Amino acid sequence: MLSKSIEKALNNQITLEAYASFYYLSMASWCDTQGYVGTSKFLYSHADEEKMHMLKIFHFINDSGSHALTPSIKEVPHQFKSLKYLFQDVLKHEQLVSKSINQLVGLCLQEKDYSTYNFLQWYVSEQHEEEKLIKTILDKIKLIGETQPGMYMIDKEIEGMIGTGVDTGISNPA
Repeated sequence: MLSKSIEKALNNQITLEAYASFYYLSMASWCDTQGYVGTSKFLYSHADEEKMHMLKIFHFINDSGSHALTPSIKEVPHQFKSLKYLFQDVLKHEQLVSKSINQLVGLCLQEKDYSTYNFLQWYVSEQHEEEKLIKTILDKIKLIGETQPGMYMIDKEIEGMIGTGVDTGISNPA
């Protein structure tokens, strides 16, 4: 059984992961309306990944004899200034998630909950990969530029990144 403080922190992490899933979904929809077909596919894929991250924590809490809670999600943004700004927002959100995971890891060490600490190590690595991937996209936008032909190239580059670098780490929970 998890301590009440770790259970609460993990349930808060579920909320962050669920928000990320809907945030990516909203971004994918915006990209669809802007003609960024490749980027929308990438973001739809990431929305699914974030959902799986949430479910992985959800199952861990319940498997540990505690109670996972379905989160209430605040409304996500629906409009974005440009693809560059969209990915700058993604990076900020991923950094927020990384900070939250690191705080959870610290709490586990403080409470000597080594099982949850071990579980969270996958998230520590995954967040490193997520931030690296988004920084790579931002670097490509900076390198190629935001002209119409440049954005077409960026869209194709991002589509090629689907499924790279980040593993969901989910097995069938059934």
